[in-house]
Amino acid sequence: MVKLSPKILRPRLGPPFSSRTFSQLRSKHLNHGLQLQSCNGLQPRLTHSRRSFTIESNSNRNPSSNTSLPRRAIFSRLFTFSKYTLYLTLSSVVGLVVLTSSIFIHDLFTYTTRHVDHVPINPLALNLERVGPKNLPIARVLVDDDEDEDMHRIARDKPRLVVVGGGWGAMGVLQTLHLGDYHVTVVSNETFTTFTPLLPSAAVGTVQVRSLIEPLRKIVARLRGHFVNGKAIDVDFGQRLIEVECVGNGEKVYIPYDKLVIAVGSTSSTHGVPGLEHCFQLKTIADAQAIRRRVMDNFEAASLPTTSPSERKRLLSFVVCGGGPTGIETAAEIFDFCQEDIINYFPKICREEVSIHYSEAISQYAEDKFKRDGVNLITNSRVAAVTPEHVIFTSKNADGKMEQHTIPTNFTLWSTGIAMNPFAKRVTDLLRNQVHRKAIEVDAHLRVKGTPQGTVYAVGDAATIETSLVSHFVESVEEADKNKDGKIDFGEWEQKIPMAEDHVTKAREIFTMYDTNGDNALELNELVKLLEDLGNKITSLPATAQVASQQGKYIGRKFNKLARWREREEQKVERTQSDTTSTTSSSATSLSKDDVRSRKNIIDIADESICSPFRYFHLGSLAYIGNAAVFDLGKYSFMGGLAAMYAWRSVYWNEQVSMRTRALLMIDWIVRGAWGRDLSRL
Repeated sequence: MVKLSPKILRPRLGPPFSSRTFSQLRSKHLNHGLQLQSCNGLQPRLTHSRRSFTIESNSNRNPSSNTSLPRRAIFSRLFTFSKYTLYLTLSSVVGLVVLTSSIFIHDLFTYTTRHVDHVPINPLALNLERVGPKNLPIARVLVDDDEDEDMHRIARDKPRLVVVGGGWGAMGVLQTLHLGDYHVTVVSNETFTTFTPLLPSAAVGTVQVRSLIEPLRKIVARLRGHFVNGKAIDVDFGQRLIEVECVGNGEKVYIPYDKLVIAVGSTSSTHGVPGLEHCFQLKTIADAQAIRRRVMDNFEAASLPTTSPSERKRLLSFVVCGGGPTGIETAAEIFDFCQEDIINYFPKICREEVSIHYSEAISQYAEDKFKRDGVNLITNSRVAAVTPEHVIFTSKNADGKMEQHTIPTNFTLWSTGIAMNPFAKRVTDLLRNQVHRKAIEVDAHLRVKGTPQGTVYAVGDAATIETSLVSHFVESVEEADKNKDGKIDFGEWEQKIPMAEDHVTKAREIFTMYDTNGDNALELNELVKLLEDLGNKITSLPATAQVASQQGKYIGRKFNKLARWREREEQKVERTQSDTTSTTSSSATSLSKDDVRSRKNIIDIADESICSPFRYFHLGSLAYIGNAAVFDLGKYSFMGGLAAMYAWRSVYWNEQVSMRTRALLMIDWIVRGAWGRDLSRL
């Protein structure tokens, strides 16, 4: 091999040699004795040492040079990985330090000694006067009405709004009201509101009960309102007094109101079935806790060595009576509990002998899912009686004759029908035109029939919108006929009918059918016939949380509009008083503050003047059926496995009352997925 001086040949730094370049280079330097070799068509390479250059083919490379490039790539990748790992570690450390510092700063300003001295209290709040038909003490002034200037102003100038109950309807009202418009008082025998759709999950430990409740005092605090832990037992519509029995000491007190919202909910209907005292219900947190204790007791007793096979089967038999989401989700949650936790921590025979019986017809998808899971569906049957050890029901055989059957069980959930709450029953007893047997009848504006208009409202399960339209229109036809032409057009008629959104189209079709001359108006004799047909098509709204929430929000928005109207009227009164005072002597014509306040309190306006009737918009219904979910969106339905289940969780997570309950609910789902349910019996 010939060595060349650097002055004769410099290294080529351009692109690799082509075959043509190789031939030219060979002929050019042939006289120098340079040998360029090419082996098997491989591209030649120019190499150089410290003081000389050498051109050789790829076949003559040093084998160690073939591994230099991969080693560099490996080292480069390791360096990149180490760099980003270091970034991630440092950012995690910084985030942890920031979080810890934030918690420390929060605790530094939270856990401090706060002295409260000389709290202003109105003497009337400490010494209640006795009034009313029962000569009971009346709480005209509450102990915290004068705590600060804002609360004192609200108590002095604003109308008194009393909300009885703490469920979905009450929450809809409280979350929609504006701060400072009303002197708000909430009366409830529970100190918290409950997210009832997830009670089946709490009954088996999928979520904790604390994740489903929010203190009412925190909700009322946003409105600078008040909370009375008591149970409403009576009402005086004439003097606008509500009688409350305080929880704890049992003492009774009157609470005055200018506007009253009844949102006490309902109870379960018995349907005349004997032995329901042996059944569980699922309406409250206490119900969920009782069910959880019974379920754990049954499994623990079934695991004892002294338990007989027949007794074990009875202990592990779970019967759910009634349809709807509550019954379906309870059966699904019990099945999931057995599949995911009982089978891992209890004797396998306990899981093998579990039997779940569901006594209502459901959707085909849910029915197929339950059959695959081994849930016994009993349809076209009626519960005859419930005993401590059996559920007795009747069903028709193949010949059409009624047969009686018995299911041994130690757990029966009764989840069918609703009945009137005791306070709602008292309200209907006081009003002559209240004829409904299950709820308080209200008009299209949710005003209780028979009470002074604009004073008493009812929402949720405690109320039902009247559907007997014939008597209603015959009594108020003059009021409906706004233009006094002796006819009722569709616009006038629509303002008096309590309809849901999907009823409007049906009502319009019927109206057009009876409007024979096409003038968009009906004679009175035609109107009576129309109302009879319409009454058959309009049904009562379902007793669901969705209906109660929409009604509560409707009342809240209406009260906000009334407050704005009242403010405008008060400003007119003040301007009138100012003009009068400027033209006459103040001692002769000016009004005292008490007189002006009295005039403000009597100012009122009909609901129809500022707000349209309530319209219910159905958002759909959904139910959990065991690692799957079913959605009913009216015209459309959606059902499936994990995707539908996570959609179901997302809807319920979004409907929570506060961020606190959202965080707790998310933590419960994560804990259940990672470590399973808590099997402790508390």
